[in-house]
Amino acid sequence: MRHVTFALLLASFACSIQASDWPQWFGANHDGASDEKISTTWPTGGPKVTWKVAIGEGLGTPAVVGDKVYIMAETKGPPGAAAKAKGSERGGEESVVCLDAKTGKQLWAAPVGPTILFEHSGNDGPRSTPAVVNGHIYAVGTYLNIACFDAATGKPVWAHDCEKEFGGGVQLKTGGISAWGCANSPVIDGNLLFVHCGGAGSALMAFDIKTGNVAWKTGTEDLTHCTPTVATIHGKRQVIFFTKKGLVSLETETGKELWRYPFRWNVSTAISPVVGGDIVYCSAGYSVGGGACKITKEGDTFKAIEAWADQKMPSHWSTPVYHDGYLYGLIGFKEFGKEPLKCIEMATGKVMWSQAGFGQGGTAFVDGKILILGDMGQVVLCEASEKGYKEVAKTQAFELAAPTGKGLEKTWNQAVVSGGHLYARSTKGVVCLDVSAK
Repeated sequence: MRHVTFALLLASFACSIQASDWPQWFGANHDGASDEKISTTWPTGGPKVTWKVAIGEGLGTPAVVGDKVYIMAETKGPPGAAAKAKGSERGGEESVVCLDAKTGKQLWAAPVGPTILFEHSGNDGPRSTPAVVNGHIYAVGTYLNIACFDAATGKPVWAHDCEKEFGGGVQLKTGGISAWGCANSPVIDGNLLFVHCGGAGSALMAFDIKTGNVAWKTGTEDLTHCTPTVATIHGKRQVIFFTKKGLVSLETETGKELWRYPFRWNVSTAISPVVGGDIVYCSAGYSVGGGACKITKEGDTFKAIEAWADQKMPSHWSTPVYHDGYLYGLIGFKEFGKEPLKCIEMATGKVMWSQAGFGQGGTAFVDGKILILGDMGQVVLCEASEKGYKEVAKTQAFELAAPTGKGLEKTWNQAVVSGGHLYARSTKGVVCLDVSAK
């Protein structure tokens, strides 16, 4: 009966979004992929700009459902010099902002909570991506505020302050989190929202999306900047958290622990785990590097066995995408303006090819191609092939210099495609390009 119930919930989630929607971080299926058909022959000068608007600072990606675009942004800045004093990071406000997908016009903005002053020297705003399902939108704020709003109006539905309610504030005083704030995005699967947000005994949590009630909570793992990944491995639906101790996989329905994979932490860990069949990839910067584990199952017992590890394979904050046995991602650490796109054999860690010149941006898989947003605002399509790098199309979404200094405009995130349009976000604006298949 539990499997039947889950299947019905999953079907309900699927029916609430269109095939072309991009309703949450890393897409509807948690894998950075879209099967939408787009134009891959772009005219000189690039695809037509449908609209381009300024927006408050932030580093998350857009969520697009139907005729609306939802994005996290700073909507009220910190109060001047007082906020820049060392140790004072609060003062600004961040919101979910709703834009008309056809025009870019702002329809409403709903405050989530305080935002962060990045390393006391300039505000990059929230780093989270909202999630949208069944007419509601869900957001996780810099200081672990979880909020649900009516997606049409922005009217509040339910909310939690996870610092006060679940002890999450203790972890905000530790290294990394205090400097950059919470960067977790809410992940929805069926009727549950998953987030790494609590303290001892409630670090890893699931909430009922309708009521906001806690469905389950467990663990004492310290918070990282990673958004969890939901996948089915050996027939079991599971949510994989990337914590300071490494990967922790839990049964989605109950929170029961399935397996663990120890992985070193240093300063900050920021990508989501990537699943390819029975292999799970994870990585971090700051001299940590990348690796993968193979998941086995005997009876009801799961086990994670290291497949490979390579300290020279860091994914800093750009989560790679998986396709047909290979990872495609921007692999490097603070190589602004030049970080390479690499194709890596998932099972072995073997680098099939490397193409420099992208920097710290993001990747997605769309219409059989790899979609790259580079940190200088460039958008590129290339073939998803282990045989070599082959560029298909390229345009400049934003005119940026390599973001090597503080206060510069950044495109440190993932471009998304929905409804025949490509949406890219910088720390100062959002652009919509027409990439519809003719």
